[in-house]
Parts: sequence; structure tokens; C-alpha cells
Amino acid sequence: MSLDKTTDLPTVSDRLAKNAMRHASERLIEALLFGAAAVSVLTTIGIVYVLVSESIHFFQNVSIVDFLTDTQWTPLFDDAHFGIMVLVSGTVVSSAVALAVAIPMGTVIAIYLSEFAVPKVREVAKPVLELLGGIPTIVFGYFALLMVTPLLQKVFPELPGFSLLSAGLVMGIMIVPYIASLSEDAMRAVPMSLREGSYAMGGTKLYTAIHVVVPAAFSGLAASYILAISRAVGETMILAVAAGMQPNLTWNPAEPAATITSYIVQVALGDLPHGSIGYQTIFAAGLTLILITLCFNILGQWLRKKFRENY
Repeated sequence: MSLDKTTDLPTVSDRLAKNAMRHASERLIEALLFGAAAVSVLTTIGIVYVLVSESIHFFQNVSIVDFLTDTQWTPLFDDAHFGIMVLVSGTVVSSAVALAVAIPMGTVIAIYLSEFAVPKVREVAKPVLELLGGIPTIVFGYFALLMVTPLLQKVFPELPGFSLLSAGLVMGIMIVPYIASLSEDAMRAVPMSLREGSYAMGGTKLYTAIHVVVPAAFSGLAASYILAISRAVGETMILAVAAGMQPNLTWNPAEPAATITSYIVQVALGDLPHGSIGYQTIFAAGLTLILITLCFNILGQWLRKKFRENY
């Protein structure tokens, strides 16, 4: 009995059909990936277009020199002033307080998780830490107002009920997971050979972590710091609840003040007519905020390129 061995082999037409289907599916996947990337780019372009177009109308009525140099921000009053530095000062002070908490704490946690924690502790601690970043910011805001502020008032009795200090401290705790998680990933990417070389030269585990691992992972650490700065600058609800929304040109964290984001929330919830100067101030403030964030992102890219190590 003879068997026809050619009956199970695919014909040329079958192979061509399979290749055509494979190429079609690959093109479809490429189109979907391109569409996903294009959505983010087009969304960014749309945001910038809205901010710039509305800000142009604003600056047709308000001098950009007054916008940058005036020391008062009262756009909703009859005697209107449009000094954006009032809002910038609150944003900078609150972000500085937050970063003074988040950068040291996040870096220390990252060093511990990367260099000292046993695998079981790391597997538990890192997800729990990242859960902190999933708590709604409004919850952090009321925690700052109802828990942190009274505690600070016991230490500083003259501290008012609303302050940049209270909001900044809680905001720093909120952004710790961003720094800790990214920094820990950057440190674990450092080759083990660098650590072993330090140990062979007599370096302790702590010395190796601080003088070998951290400098080698500096580009990743810098990226996490820039992300944290951008997150702090753009935070809204904590500052709206705990810092007060009173425009105040101050560099003292013990005072209440308004920030750019809290002012946008305050005005966006009002009944200002579309096209009025007061309505257009939120777009000018938003454009200022996005320019500040853009500067930090550019700085982060420069630091990553300058200090990046290839292993």
C-alpha cells in the first residue's frame, strides 16, 4: 500500500495566502499602535492650541509686563490686577516643601528596597508603597486640613488653619511612591559587577549603595525627581483644601496662599461669562503652568542624556 506524502504539504497558494494574512494583521497592528500614539500627540496639540488661542485674547487686554511683574492678583474685582507671580509663589513654595519631604524619603526607601531588603520584604513593601499613590488627592487634602494642620499648630501655635506648610508636607508624602518606585528600578538596573567590585575593595554595603549604586543610577534618579516636581507643581485638590485659595505673594510656607491650579479650580466653578477677562485668566494661568512643567521636562531630558551610563 503506497502513501501519497505530498497530500499533507501546503501548496504554494496556501503559503501565499498565509503570508498575505500575516502581513495584513501586522499592518493592522501597526495602524492601531500608530493611532494610539497619534491620540496622545493630537491631545497635547489640542491642549496647547486651546491655551494659546485663549491666552492671546487675554494678552490683547492685559500687558504681558504687568502679568509678569505686578505683585497683586485680583482679576475678579473692579480694581483688577493680573500679577501671575502671586500664584507662582504659592506654587513654588508648596512644591519646595513637598520635594523637601519626598526626595530624601523616596531616595532612602529606594536604597533600602534595592540594596538591603530581602526579596520577600521587597515583594510586599513595594506594592503597598505604590498603593499610597492610588489614594485620591481629595482624601490627602482633608487629611492635611483635619490631621496635619492641628498637629502642626501644637508645635507652631501661630500657624493659621490654612497654610502651604501643611499642604506641602502631605503632598510630599503623596509623591514619595513616584520617587521610590522609579529610583528603585534605576538602582536595580545597575550591574552587580559594580557592587562586587566595591565589595572586593573592602567597601561596606552602605558605602557601596551610596558611593557606587546611587551615582551609577543618577540619571534614573534625576528622572524620578523631575517627575515628582511636575507632579507637585500640577497638584490641585490638596492645595485647594488645605492651603486656602487666598492670593498672597509670599515665600513663607507658614502662610496661606493660592496656587495656579487652585485658582483655576476656583474660577472654573464660578459663573463668569465666556470670553470675559476673568474667564480668560484661567487659560493664561494654565499656559504659565504648562510652560513651567515643560521647562522641568526639558531639564529632566538633559540630565538623563548628560549622566546616563551604558553598561
